[in-house]
Amino acid sequence: MKRLSILLLQGPATPFFARLADTLLEQGHRVFKVNFCTGDTLFRTRAQNIVFDRPITHWDAFLVDLVERHAIDRVLLFGDCRPLHRSAIERLKQLEIPVHVYEEGYFRPNWITLEDGGTNGFSSLPKDPDWYLREAEKIAHYGDGELVGGSLKVRAVQDMAYHLANVANPVLYPEYQTHRPYASHVEYFGWAQRFPRLPWRERRAQQICRRLVAEQRPYYLFPLQLDSDYQIKVHSDFSGIPDAISQVMRSFAEHAPRRAMLVIKNHPLDTGLINYLRLIEHLAGKLGLGRRVLFIDGGHLPTLLHHAKGVITVNSTVGLSALYHGRPTAVLGNAIYHMRGLTHQGPLDSFWRQKQGPDKALFKAFRNTVIHRTQLNGGFYNQRGIELAIQGSLQRLTQGAPVAVPQPVEFVGEPAWET
Repeated sequence: MKRLSILLLQGPATPFFARLADTLLEQGHRVFKVNFCTGDTLFRTRAQNIVFDRPITHWDAFLVDLVERHAIDRVLLFGDCRPLHRSAIERLKQLEIPVHVYEEGYFRPNWITLEDGGTNGFSSLPKDPDWYLREAEKIAHYGDGELVGGSLKVRAVQDMAYHLANVANPVLYPEYQTHRPYASHVEYFGWAQRFPRLPWRERRAQQICRRLVAEQRPYYLFPLQLDSDYQIKVHSDFSGIPDAISQVMRSFAEHAPRRAMLVIKNHPLDTGLINYLRLIEHLAGKLGLGRRVLFIDGGHLPTLLHHAKGVITVNSTVGLSALYHGRPTAVLGNAIYHMRGLTHQGPLDSFWRQKQGPDKALFKAFRNTVIHRTQLNGGFYNQRGIELAIQGSLQRLTQGAPVAVPQPVEFVGEPAWET
């Protein structure tokens, strides 16, 4: 086995990168990790730690010197839209050094993404339906993978610990600028305001869902993404989620069937810093929609998808769940699954009377191929998930093996990633 020199940039706010680095060291590889802020040092690793505490304008020269001095073979990072990572990817491409990008899974919750060069809108996956049909003939069927699970409480504690450590940044990393749009204490304040109301909002959402199903009134589902999501800011033309809501509601008012309703579902991890209910009620009154638009902060997503007349998304992975349920799906941004045969190919105005759902054979081929090429069974947020993710990472990084492991059972039933 070739001994590699591997460089890790920022990872998720969990122990995953630290444990991956230590495992690579145990395998005999040379491992280096750049720390950009105090939070990056929270999860300790035996890899050689390198401090970058300079202005971002110095990053390019610092990176080039680093990879040349240590003869770096591979670079690993989490999230390809962070400014430090974006510039690194461009420079490393010029230097012909492979970059392996981790991200939340395309098919959740039992999968994470490990893709060469970039993910989502920066993915090298083609948009050619015929290519997926051909590729799928060469690979086995994939099931849902081992159930990873994961506690939101554990994830929250790790995130809070990471940001609490960053309180020391003004002293230890004075030049560091977070990639997030809000300071952590602002986001936590929003969560503190929203969290106590969630049980009541969930009960209300469940009541609305039951009524929609019982009355069999046609509705379109618009699941929101986080306003801070780089998929909105980088891979769409929207200025933010309020802009997307406005455009969807205006199109719905002008072109949707008069009896149809629009159900807008909040993201479960929304910070509550934007009052979407107030915005939606204001737009509904202005557009003469009355009670045809419902905003829910909860509800069972698979049930909502199953009964929806159609689904609108900017580029959320919920769109993949919609395709699984055979729902006509409109994609308003750049998404790996936005292609002929899977999603609506015309403008949003023409979508509201669209009845054609995705091609089932194509979706099955697409899913198997994407998992085979880009997914790891595992997770970032608990011990078993991290163990699985490290196993898959080693296969991919050191052996060139497929990321995922084929399963002998064909994909059937309700997908676990639709929770």
